[in-house]
Amino acid sequence: MEIYMKIRIGIFGYGNLGRGVESAIGQNPDMELVAVFTRRDPESLKIATAGAVVARADEVEKYKDDIDVMIICGGSATDLPVQTPALARHFTVVDSFDTHARIPEHFANVDKAAKEGGHVAMISVGWDPGMFSLNRLISGAILPDGEDYTFWGKGVSQGHSDAIRRVDGVLDGKQYTIPVQSALDAVRAGQAPTLTTRQKHIRECFVVAAEGADREKIEREIVTMPNYFADYDTTVHFITKEEFERDHAGIPHGGFVIRSGRTGLDGEHSHVIEYSLKLDSNPEFTASVIVAYARAAARLRREGAVGCKTVFDVPPAYLSPLSHEEIIAKLL
Repeated sequence: MEIYMKIRIGIFGYGNLGRGVESAIGQNPDMELVAVFTRRDPESLKIATAGAVVARADEVEKYKDDIDVMIICGGSATDLPVQTPALARHFTVVDSFDTHARIPEHFANVDKAAKEGGHVAMISVGWDPGMFSLNRLISGAILPDGEDYTFWGKGVSQGHSDAIRRVDGVLDGKQYTIPVQSALDAVRAGQAPTLTTRQKHIRECFVVAAEGADREKIEREIVTMPNYFADYDTTVHFITKEEFERDHAGIPHGGFVIRSGRTGLDGEHSHVIEYSLKLDSNPEFTASVIVAYARAAARLRREGAVGCKTVFDVPPAYLSPLSHEEIIAKLL
């Protein structure tokens, strides 16, 4: 193991992801949790790490000399576009911003703030974007004559589940994204099919409706919802609160990144590269990826790097607590 002082971590936000980060820190002996920052009353928050401070979010700047990396655990819709640039002026930070279409905009905003503050900011760290992104890049570089396919699931989409719960008459709801098996089989067979959104995934919804609610209206609103369900074959199941709590309490997820490509002078040989994940807890796995990249961010900052970085910019060796000699001896 490399001999360094422990990397001092702060957690900004303590929901499912924040709790996952705290758990992951406990599995990495070269790290320690210094403080958790919350918009709630700190007195009401009970964390698992003895000795770590729980402080108000608006007090965060007081701790800038005590924290090496701040892990920001807010949501991508409204939290991270504001929080990450603001905190990058005072800390080296890592976030999990996952609105793919807005990543270039987010990168530019965070890069400006991080450079002004003299810090490193890692954005969009997780499994997609993140680990899946890396595999798309590597596979495309290896098989330039080919096509990328990304399938998600079977797993819970937290954003789509939230959209269900906002429908009038819905008490609770959860949505599962499920790959269409025939499409997955065709890609794995190297057939390089052209697939529409509807042909790649189906969406299955489990809904607890309020007593007396118009279930037909709820189902119609869900399956026709633009940007969420309208472009997919969507099934809605109405279940009881007890069934929901018994069968749908977890947050599993996963998916596949597949590159189908050809080599040879005439493209006569076909190849398939596949990377897959099966996750029992989406937030805990995401947190584990983030914590590894927090180590990389700390190392980059020690070397004098500043500005915004992504998973593409980090040497893989910087993710590991092992020394370079140990990595070569044990893993190469």
